[in-house]
Amino acid sequence: MGIVAMTAARQKKSFLSARYKRVRARRGHRRALVALARTILELCWHLLTTGQPYHDRGADYYDKRRPGAAIKTALQRLRDAGCHITTSEEGILITTA
Repeated sequence: MGIVAMTAARQKKSFLSARYKRVRARRGHRRALVALARTILELCWHLLTTGQPYHDRGADYYDKRRPGAAIKTALQRLRDAGCHITTSEEGILITTA
């Protein structure tokens, strides 16, 4: 199961890789692999019990679920990179220092 989790974590644009990256940021590599293995196991169980096909939610699933958090994180990364951000009614102005 660990090999399957490692393979799923390496995929570029999938829900499982996004899940791995999200857990890894908080818990570390090993715990993220265990969490991903559990997610895959639960996914397989649901597929077998319901008989429905698997539909990947996509790598941007968490961003779509909470767009405000994604915007806040992106703005903070710009600030950390040294950019100045000014907001107005017309839009957002980003300038570099």
